[in-house]
Amino acid sequence: MSEQSFVLAIDQGTTSSRAILFDSTGTPCHVAQKELPQIYPQSGWVEHDAEQIWQDTLTVCRQVVEQAGIEASDIANRIDSIGITNQRETTVVWDRATGKPIHNAIVWQDRRTSLVCDTLRRNGHGDDVQHRTGLLLDPYFSGTKIAWILDNVDGARAQADKGHLAFGTIDSYLLWRLTGGRVHATDATNASRSLLYNIREGCWDTTLLDLIRVPESLLPEVRDSSGSFGACDAEHFGAAIPITGIAGDQQAATFGQACFAPGMIKSTYGTGCFVLLNTGDTALTSQNRLLTTIAWQIDGKPTYALEGSIFVAGAAVQWLRDGLKLIDHASETESHAERLDDTGGVYLVPAFTGLGAPYWDADARGALLGLTRDTGISEIVRATLEAVCFQTRDLMGAMEADGATIDGLRVDGGMVANNWVMQFLADVLGKPVDRPVVTETTALGAAYLAGLHTGFFGSQADIGRNWQRDKTFLPGMESPRRDALYTGWLSAVERTRSQI
Repeated sequence: MSEQSFVLAIDQGTTSSRAILFDSTGTPCHVAQKELPQIYPQSGWVEHDAEQIWQDTLTVCRQVVEQAGIEASDIANRIDSIGITNQRETTVVWDRATGKPIHNAIVWQDRRTSLVCDTLRRNGHGDDVQHRTGLLLDPYFSGTKIAWILDNVDGARAQADKGHLAFGTIDSYLLWRLTGGRVHATDATNASRSLLYNIREGCWDTTLLDLIRVPESLLPEVRDSSGSFGACDAEHFGAAIPITGIAGDQQAATFGQACFAPGMIKSTYGTGCFVLLNTGDTALTSQNRLLTTIAWQIDGKPTYALEGSIFVAGAAVQWLRDGLKLIDHASETESHAERLDDTGGVYLVPAFTGLGAPYWDADARGALLGLTRDTGISEIVRATLEAVCFQTRDLMGAMEADGATIDGLRVDGGMVANNWVMQFLADVLGKPVDRPVVTETTALGAAYLAGLHTGFFGSQADIGRNWQRDKTFLPGMESPRRDALYTGWLSAVERTRSQI
């Protein structure tokens, strides 16, 4: 039997929980995945069963260990470390004594705290919150979700005040469960998405805790993204494997794409779409409604990024499959798009849970515009794919307006396997799009962060050399058509918002 060793990456996403074993070259060798059901209690609300997330995570981790043929007695020799990456902002509050959540996890897409955020904005807190956190006052982020749970679960606020409850994003919750409750921690990237963390001073901000009404006793310790987070209990996998890397999914993908130099940019196409631009040691404040965030923190030093967040990308394709039942599998979308010259003027604005950057309209809802008697399944499918590309152009335009020079884009995530989408993206942006050989860059980033701390990976320079291009998509669309299509998109977005 081969004595090859691995880093185990846990990639807990919005629609699935996955485990991947990466070797020392950053190659994914074994993968296991379980789909995660979505819970929709009412319009605009999205929840997950956090206990199911924990059980699914254990299952997929055990499956990849079995796939690799690693015996329990050999775990310590074959698994170097564990890295965790997670859907960000999704909020769990649990009982410290039992580890059990007191409410379903409130997902990042959830809009139930829109009114709270509107009130805080109207009361003049927006600029101060943005300066301290890099974020805008929006229900997307964790802080107002925590307060909602404390105010709506019987006895929760009183229990929190006594120090009996704990808060975490999914990384923190999994870490707590993996370590048997010994470690209540998160990393700086996840903390920076909470509306409660001062990204300039590197600490939980007491002014914001008072404003949003979150007791400090709930909060995890904030650590480097690459560093020690304790070790998992031996009972889970047969040995106490060290946990040495944590980062929110989009920051992990940026690290996995080796966007280490200021000015490098990546876009991830998963449930949503997220564009991150490395700004180095400078926390830039966007003038165009982008977010300032921590890309990663190593040796106590944060690297910052500008981020544009789109709430619905792959989720729109899932809606075509599961909601409308127009397709049986996501892979069918490529042939639908290819058989048309255009959509015939059909636009989908997938504001199913509001609009993210640069609009930040929590009350917007989705719309399908430009329908005629000739509109069929292929037009709707293609409009759905085009919407992902138009939204990316929204973000790139905002970044360029903030002074960024963007020569090209590195892409990753499930949707980048669709060649038609990647070509249309290059056409709409008017810029080359680079797809890497390894597109599982979210999990890869978590593996890199974990393995850097242990020495499994030598340095960031070594990681940069691992990055390999699979294909470059060059723009081929004439400017007048590109601009006309995008003007139509902007009109569709405005008409959607005017109906609310």
